[in-house]
Amino acid sequence: MAVLPMFPLGSVLLPGEALPLHIFEPRYQLMLLDCMESNDPSFGVVLIAQGHEAGGGDVRHDVATRARIVAHQDIGDGRHLVECIGAERIRVDAWLEDDPYPRADIRPWPDHLEDSVTESEFAELQARITSLYALIGSLAAAEGSEPPPDPAFSDLPAESGARLYALARLVPMGESDRQDVLESLGASDRLRAINDAIDNVTDIVRFRLQ
Repeated sequence: MAVLPMFPLGSVLLPGEALPLHIFEPRYQLMLLDCMESNDPSFGVVLIAQGHEAGGGDVRHDVATRARIVAHQDIGDGRHLVECIGAERIRVDAWLEDDPYPRADIRPWPDHLEDSVTESEFAELQARITSLYALIGSLAAAEGSEPPPDPAFSDLPAESGARLYALARLVPMGESDRQDVLESLGASDRLRAINDAIDNVTDIVRFRLQ
């Protein structure tokens, strides 16, 4: 186990995903300074299950993502603009006191390595995402709004787990569904979670089209 600073948010960070942050709360200003002094400037991003981002007193999930800091800018008055990238998935074994900022005993939580998804299953998933975007485009046309650009499937990672995360980032799903994707035990389980999320979004769009 290792102690890692934690940043509870109202959103899920998936591995490989970019995360821009505007840090202004004093405890997270201190967290950022401590991170930047470490050999590995990173912290955990965890979804809040109950409560709010500001002020503490929230209830948090136990599966999170390590966010690596790739750039930051001091914009004065203790405020910072920070660019992060989601790295490996982690599991919280114990939450520590929030003083001076949230921290937890964590360990890496990789996928089951023997689990994978076939190329035909990937092709079917990409087809479902394309169909979902077409349906969302129909809704946008009906509501007089700008349709989303077509999903881009170029430069997808070769490894099943990473490729599924990349495809999941294309699906406009809710945070609960994103947490299900993050918590999936392996590639086949994650594929099911993404398909379930696509079903949920499809039902919402079709209801709005009625």
